Amino acid sequence: MTHSLTILLLSAEYPPAVGGVGDYTRQLGRALIAQGQRVAVLTATTAASLAQTTEDDAMVLPWLRGTGWSLWRAAQRAIAAVQPEIVHLQYQTGAYAMHPAINLLPWRLRRVRQRPRIVVTMHDLRVPYLLPKADRLRHWVTWRLLADADALVVTNAEDAQRLAGNARPSRALFTPRRALPTPVQVIPIASNIVPPRQAPHRGVVRQRLNVAPAEVLIAYFGLLSRSKGLRELLLAVRDLPARFRLLIIGGDAPQPDDQRYARELQPLIDGDLRRRVLVTGALPSHEVSAHLLAADLVVLPFADGASYRRGSLLAALTHGCPTITTAPGVPLDPPLQDGRHALLLPTPEPQALRDAIERLAADERLRARLSAGARSLAAAFTWPAIAARHLELYGTIR
Repeated sequence: MTHSLTILLLSAEYPPAVGGVGDYTRQLGRALIAQGQRVAVLTATTAASLAQTTEDDAMVLPWLRGTGWSLWRAAQRAIAAVQPEIVHLQYQTGAYAMHPAINLLPWRLRRVRQRPRIVVTMHDLRVPYLLPKADRLRHWVTWRLLADADALVVTNAEDAQRLAGNARPSRALFTPRRALPTPVQVIPIASNIVPPRQAPHRGVVRQRLNVAPAEVLIAYFGLLSRSKGLRELLLAVRDLPARFRLLIIGGDAPQPDDQRYARELQPLIDGDLRRRVLVTGALPSHEVSAHLLAADLVVLPFADGASYRRGSLLAALTHGCPTITTAPGVPLDPPLQDGRHALLLPTPEPQALRDAIERLAADERLRARLSAGARSLAAAFTWPAIAARHLELYGTIR
């Protein structure tokens, strides 16, 4: 690309608010700026939180009235102020409170004089709830979001296959009933958590956590969700010897279903595991990194299989953590290889998790091999490369 673009990123989440899409938006903005682009972010973040951005970050424009129809006016004001060539929506169904305003925003912006080009990144394909028994309406508003954009980005091969019509119909996930008129490109995510140049000594972090050198510290990283297998991991840890401890890095539950799930897990944590489970809550990225490096191994038992759309998996790989996870539901590119990059289990069944944890904890050579393999695989997912892929895409629609 021969000249600089002005790009407006739109995301319902943005740091310091907790959320992977917000972290992604910040990192993408930083990487685009580093490649000479002008970037602004329109977000629901309140003005008071904006002081935590740095000179490496994009200019942040807050909208302050939720995610309803006022979003249209906020977007038009931001476009008038910034005059972007590209408006890039970061879409995750739950982040916009299931309100259809975001779904219909590309249609609305197509009516703007000298309109910018519109790109939508689908961070998931869940359809919004909206109303009971409103399946057709849920499908229609999702179709409008995709069909009215100039280009679509998905972050993984599974979603690309579904949008191409190569997946079983699902009530929960958007499955097009005819060919989409908008081109779809797969651009992966990278880890939002970057290892520091000088990490604190892992012994210092473990001492702070009151974890003895002889104890095996298992790390789970991410928001609470039924799809991430934390219940199965807790049951596996319960049946392991007492020297096995579990560190839940993060553990926040911002969505209502996640909050219900957290309440279901709490009796298990407060009961047999109350002295063996540590929950950090939300942490700044450098602390997340320090805690990952302090762990002996990471366990991420996704119910639907490992995927490169999972920022927690990419964080574990980037940090060279010996990792146990579930086998991918579809082939990944590049492949995630069992015994080389991670230990892969067919399902997140507690006994299988327990056996794998004991095996990995007892085998230092296996941990070293997985650590090296993880770092090698993570080299395929870097923010400069991802920014360059976006710039190539923007160039095709200008």
